[in-house]
Amino acid sequence: LSQFHQVFFEESFEGLQTMESSLLELDCASPDAETINAIFRAAHSIKGSSSTFGFTPVAEFTHVLETLLDQVRVGQRSLNAEIVDLLLRSVDCLGGMLRSLQGGTALDVAQSQALIAAFNTILADKPVATIAVPAASAASASASKDSATQGWIIDFIPSVNVLRTGNEPARMFRELAELGTLQTTALLDRLPLLNALTPEECHLGWQMRLTTAADKKKIEEVFEWVADESELRIEPVPAAQSAAAVPELQAAPLQATSLQAVSSAPVVIPTDLPELADKTDVPARSARAAEAASIRVSIDKIDSLVNLVGELVITQSMLGQLGTDFDMSRLARLQEGLAQLEHNTRELQESVMRIRMLPISFTFSRFPRMVRDLSRQLGKKVELKLSGEQTELDKTVMEKIGDPLVHLVRNAIDHGLETPEQRRAAGKPEIGTISLNACHQGGNILIDIRDDGRGLNRDRIRAKAIASQLISPTDILSDEQIQDLIFRPGFSTAEQVTDVSGRGVGMDVVRRNIQELSGSIDVKSVAGVGSTFTIRLPLTLAILDGQLIQVGDQVFIIPLVAIVESLLPDPALVNRVAGGCDVFRLRNDYIPIIRLAEVFGIKPSNDGLEKCLLVVVEAGNAKVALVVDDLLGQQQVVIKSMEANYRKVEGISGATILGDGTVSLILDITDLIQMAGVRQQQKSGLKLVADRSRVAQG
Repeated sequence: LSQFHQVFFEESFEGLQTMESSLLELDCASPDAETINAIFRAAHSIKGSSSTFGFTPVAEFTHVLETLLDQVRVGQRSLNAEIVDLLLRSVDCLGGMLRSLQGGTALDVAQSQALIAAFNTILADKPVATIAVPAASAASASASKDSATQGWIIDFIPSVNVLRTGNEPARMFRELAELGTLQTTALLDRLPLLNALTPEECHLGWQMRLTTAADKKKIEEVFEWVADESELRIEPVPAAQSAAAVPELQAAPLQATSLQAVSSAPVVIPTDLPELADKTDVPARSARAAEAASIRVSIDKIDSLVNLVGELVITQSMLGQLGTDFDMSRLARLQEGLAQLEHNTRELQESVMRIRMLPISFTFSRFPRMVRDLSRQLGKKVELKLSGEQTELDKTVMEKIGDPLVHLVRNAIDHGLETPEQRRAAGKPEIGTISLNACHQGGNILIDIRDDGRGLNRDRIRAKAIASQLISPTDILSDEQIQDLIFRPGFSTAEQVTDVSGRGVGMDVVRRNIQELSGSIDVKSVAGVGSTFTIRLPLTLAILDGQLIQVGDQVFIIPLVAIVESLLPDPALVNRVAGGCDVFRLRNDYIPIIRLAEVFGIKPSNDGLEKCLLVVVEAGNAKVALVVDDLLGQQQVVIKSMEANYRKVEGISGATILGDGTVSLILDITDLIQMAGVRQQQKSGLKLVADRSRVAQG
């Protein structure tokens, strides 16, 4: 049955998503019968499938859940907020169990057993108030008395790029060892093959047992710089559990004075998945959800692909017959066949790319539950509005944009929206609004995250930037420059660190992740009215329509969606401003000029602007004019990663192979504008130093 495991997991996770979204839509006063039926059917399906595959703990847990839902469905039991909360926690619990099974790790059934007891209490018609809360908060409540003698179990799976950000896990282990006795086990499930190993990346995770009298806050402080980009779970060791009951943590205790003591016990390789159901005595680590290895495609896309392949076969057969006995009299038919082949190939390529396109609702679906839980945690009233959920986006882009969106929404709730009392005092409705909207614009997708909260506080941001020495008190900044400060590493206006935010390691990561997708993020904010963050992303990272340009003896490609227009410059419309920067007056706008030959150190074919062309490009809200020697034509190109095959090159987003076999570099317009700005600042600084030197000598 193992060959069907992947299908089971995919269908089960879809069922959990249906259960969660339906529970969030429920009105306890008058629940919709079809919504209740949808929740019941999803639970029933998971129960039947898990029983078939031998996942007994999942089947037993879902059976109790199904019994309660059945009573609600037939009208024997009414719903209330407490029952809905327990059902939502059950969805989380089932998700964790399924991820453990999918990742090949042992099940931790402590929470599922507590939830089963809670549901049995309800089924026995006992008062809801007698139900023990089986959430992590209950464990934290008893942590103070357990931690003094038993300590903590810490699951730490850092980001792959943790080393690049200057964070060293060994240093964190030393700090933990100073709090008590530390035992650690390395988790090697993410470790790639040797030929795919990159020394600058961290592919390890760790499970640790810390015997200490320190509280949870002390341990969280050790991980505060990496918590937002890592998987971290800190739980107290149960009072009845001895060290012998943790077979995965048998490494020698780590001494605070010796780095060599950071050792790892042999990795316990789990047996096949069905047997894991019986290993309930082994505490499990939180398994990283495996990336989906498959994608569901609508039948109409498959039919279109099959038809195109049939057309391609017919064209290939026609060209084959022409090649068998070719003479010049058949040249016209050959040219016609090649044109048909080009047409079929282009359509086939577009059809294959459409298969990878998924509606962004797959990403948006996580936010209703998150907004509900976070608003209750912070004591705020929030309404979430979603629009454009059917806007399609490449699967790869969608997987990578999820985390930045989560951080922006969390920030909007925590920092942007006021409390009900503050909103009433400001003359606003008690319920704050957060809107997520997605739409297509040319070859890009735009995602807006809008809130009607307090907006960005210019004075507070400036004061914090001065205190952090990001700017000097004498600097004069525009509103855009002030707003850009929130994307600086380590910047935060939060007065205290909380579970939601305040560490200053969020917005810089958001912008970096978006830029890695060849996208951009802009912010507009009005104090007292609200803020809007706009993310602009390419629809796909695999193929783009490009404009080939000639600069000296080099050929570059500009993404076609970034080009506004191309023109022959009139020297009379070119002016030099302070600092030695040239600008071009295009209608009523002044556009900075970037000479690509200077940026990349290439000898240009033409010396003056009058013999060159200007290509006006746009990235975000910025427009610049690129000086090129010639335009060579447009072409659809397949993008090859420079970073994966060579290394990161400033101003270059990738490379492609042209029809003649040569390699051409694809320009990164956003990076190029930043490079030109830094280069201009350096030139201005050198000119200022030279001017001061001449004045001093005079």
